Amino acid sequence: MSEEQDLREQEIAAEQRFVDRVHLRLEAATRSAQELATEGHARARLGHEGGLVERDAMVFQAARRMAVLDAAHEGLVFGRLDLRPEVDAEPRYIGRIGLRDEDRDTLLIDWRAPAAAVFYQATAATPQSVVRRRVLRSLGTTVVGVEDELLDDSVETDLPIIGEGALMAQLSRARDRSMHSIVATIQAEQDEAIRAPSKGVVTISGGPGTGKTVVALHRAAYLLYTDRRRYETGGVLVVGPSGVFMRYIERVLPSLGETAVALRSLGEVVDGLRADRHDAPAVADVKGAARMAEVMRRAARLAVPGAPQHFRMFYRDDVLELGPRELAGVRRNLLGHGRRNRQINRVPRALADALWRQVRGERGRERGYDDFLEDLLSDDAFTEFALAWWPAVDGPTVLGWLRDPEVLARASQGVLDAEDQALLVKSWAESPGWSIEDVALVDELRYAVGDLPTRLEHGERALAYGEEEQRREEVTTVSDRELAGRPGWTPPQHRIEDDGYAHVLIDEAQDLTPMQWRMVGRRGRVATWTIVGDPAQSSWPVPAEAEAARATALEGKAVHAFHLSKNYRNSAEIYEFAAAYAERVGLAADLPEAVRSTGVAPEERVVEDLEAGVRAAVTELTASVAGTVGIVVAQARRRQAQDWLASWPEHAEGAAGGADARIPVLVGLETKGLEFDAIVVVEPREIEEESSTGRATLYVVYTRATQRMTTVSEG
Repeated sequence: MSEEQDLREQEIAAEQRFVDRVHLRLEAATRSAQELATEGHARARLGHEGGLVERDAMVFQAARRMAVLDAAHEGLVFGRLDLRPEVDAEPRYIGRIGLRDEDRDTLLIDWRAPAAAVFYQATAATPQSVVRRRVLRSLGTTVVGVEDELLDDSVETDLPIIGEGALMAQLSRARDRSMHSIVATIQAEQDEAIRAPSKGVVTISGGPGTGKTVVALHRAAYLLYTDRRRYETGGVLVVGPSGVFMRYIERVLPSLGETAVALRSLGEVVDGLRADRHDAPAVADVKGAARMAEVMRRAARLAVPGAPQHFRMFYRDDVLELGPRELAGVRRNLLGHGRRNRQINRVPRALADALWRQVRGERGRERGYDDFLEDLLSDDAFTEFALAWWPAVDGPTVLGWLRDPEVLARASQGVLDAEDQALLVKSWAESPGWSIEDVALVDELRYAVGDLPTRLEHGERALAYGEEEQRREEVTTVSDRELAGRPGWTPPQHRIEDDGYAHVLIDEAQDLTPMQWRMVGRRGRVATWTIVGDPAQSSWPVPAEAEAARATALEGKAVHAFHLSKNYRNSAEIYEFAAAYAERVGLAADLPEAVRSTGVAPEERVVEDLEAGVRAAVTELTASVAGTVGIVVAQARRRQAQDWLASWPEHAEGAAGGADARIPVLVGLETKGLEFDAIVVVEPREIEEESSTGRATLYVVYTRATQRMTTVSEG
């Protein structure tokens, strides 16, 4: 064994002894949390309400602590700082969580704590009293390597310096189907964005591969650490472009000890809806446009399609009748008081008023309005009519009305032209489910129709259900009771007032349509924000319109801007290829500096047989890299590429479905935010031409690979 290797093994063994000590403390902390939970459950047997309250509090705290401790095992200790002797003679260790030893002294510093900031911020130019910075690499509880940086060579020291740098070691690691924490290798400009002030809006911009997404996720973990009560109580919402992307990042925050975060793709922001397909670009452009807000507003005020338009009854000497004209007047009057669902309690009396105005006979008039109202509310025919004419509706129901071309034409007159209307009708007719673009329209309608009232006013309850109802505890609304058991009706579980969050994090923000900005903005009216994006990668064709919607969503909030300038993902060869493409097609791209080189340039292949060419490229790349190899195609070719892959026996295992698939087939938009060891781009021209923003999408695709890239086109 060489002297250098012997020294490395000695240092690893020394660090292993410390890591073993930390894990023993972690086990002790876990036992303490389990004992707290056991004690909490015992409080429930005290036989009084106070014991139950204590049980709930203790069990909750124990469960939260155990979740944090369970998440911290992988790479628990990852950093060490050796400071100038006059500052601190003992090394400081940095980890995913903070721990104290048996004497309550600091054993491990949480990476989010102010004392850990110097681990990321110290440089050779400004060492901040740090002599040596060490990164520990572990598999489970075993230390497998150390990487050192000497930051202050003015101090006489016998500290050994081992390795070639932790960052380069991390960058060369094989990729799998999940994003990993960079907590051990955060760079100074990234750390500045992570620890930015919590108030207002933090924007993180930068070109491909600069770590925008993972920096934003670390910022979410940092905010939870610094003000846990606020952010855990109010909630943190993380919104990404696709389900594929959300599955890719879902492990990052739990690995940092944070589980109190809602991760939603744009197709999942609205509770109860889950959409995972995009509309064709032309349709998406219509559904995402700001003018759709007016269409949705009008739709929410329409008469219910198929609802009865006539009501006729005899009262004493009069025939009373409500037709389309009278009902339209009642509807306008009700909507003048607010959102339609909030008016459900007013409907019976509003209809009764319209009918009372028709009472002319002496016998009817002499009994008075109160007797008339009592008779009317006890009439089953009237009740059935009122329920059918003004039912409780939700967003998906109202959007479903617009599948009818005539209804859509009424709602969009003067807003959408005939071509736009035809695109919408065709898209809804061909797909019974909702698209990602539809979700923002549903949310617009949720707010336009409003929630059902949670309680009835005392007087209205008496009018509608008699004096006996006043004596019953009010736990449901009128519509809950009247519609219970009817097909298609489920009382709402999530209400508009529950949508707000304490912090909203938006990734790939440049892709949000105006309607999606309205949807996300509603969830962040009182929130702090982190917004991540790169305008050059935008898939929305009218940036100014999206920018206006974004400004409305963030109105009144201070903005703190951070820009990342180093590309840590791509090799220099791959990024030079992507940058050259961006310049050639006129994209105003932010071009960060790639920090490493592989010596392997992207390869452009023209073949006679497309399937054979793709198969050969995939075979070569899977043999040359250890991690994932993505196949990227235009949307119209996805099924074909999936069938190819399924028929190649040598790639059957890597093509297997699920999160562990080594060879995923994706369309261009789905690659946003992802990275692969290698990538095969099939017919790049098709990706470029499938939408008005296809050039930006292809630029994104060209920046996904860390090591190798091959394009395959049929000649």
